[in-house]
Amino acid sequence: MIDLRPSQRMRDLGVVQHEAGILAEPARVFALPAERDEAERIVDELFAAIERIGQVHPFAKGMGIAAPQIGIARSAAVVLPPDDAPAVILLNPRITDCSEETDEQYEGCLSFFDVRGLVPRPLKITVDATALTGETTTTEYERGLARLIHHEIDHLDGLLYTARMLPGVDPIPVEEYRQTGRAWAYE
Repeated sequence: MIDLRPSQRMRDLGVVQHEAGILAEPARVFALPAERDEAERIVDELFAAIERIGQVHPFAKGMGIAAPQIGIARSAAVVLPPDDAPAVILLNPRITDCSEETDEQYEGCLSFFDVRGLVPRPLKITVDATALTGETTTTEYERGLARLIHHEIDHLDGLLYTARMLPGVDPIPVEEYRQTGRAWAYE
C-alpha cells in the first residue's frame, strides 16, 4: 500500500488544496431567507465532507471546513468543537469585535495538511452571522473555539492561516509538529 501525504489524502477526500484560486477570493454571501434552500444544500455538503474526513483522521481539538474548501465560493462554514459539543454553522459570518489579548498556537489546515503553523489569534471574538430566516445573530466565542471559528471565517475572506503568522515564522512539517506533542493550552 502506498503511504499518501496528508495533503494528498485530503485532496482525495474532496478538499481543495492551497494552490487553488478559490481559496484566495472572498466568498459570496447569501441573500437569506431567499437563498435558504441553497444555504441548506451547501451546509449539508459541508457535513458530508466532515463525515468523509472524520473517517480517516481524528480531530481531538475540533475541526472546521469552509465552503471554498470543497469548491463552493459561498459564505458558509461548519465548525465541530472538541468534546462532542454541537456543530457551529456559520452563514455570512463577520467578526465584529475581538479581544486585544491573543495567544499563539499551532494550527493545521485541510487545504495544506502537510504542515502546521504557529498562528497568533485573539482569545475572544464576537461574530455576527445570518440565520436561515434572515435574522442576524451575534455570538461570542473564546479560546479554542474562537480560534477554530476565526480560521474558518478567514477562509471565507480568502485568507489562509499563513497570512496571520508573524514575519519570519514558517510552517513546520507535520512530522516535526507531531513530535512537539503540543496540544492547545489556555490558562
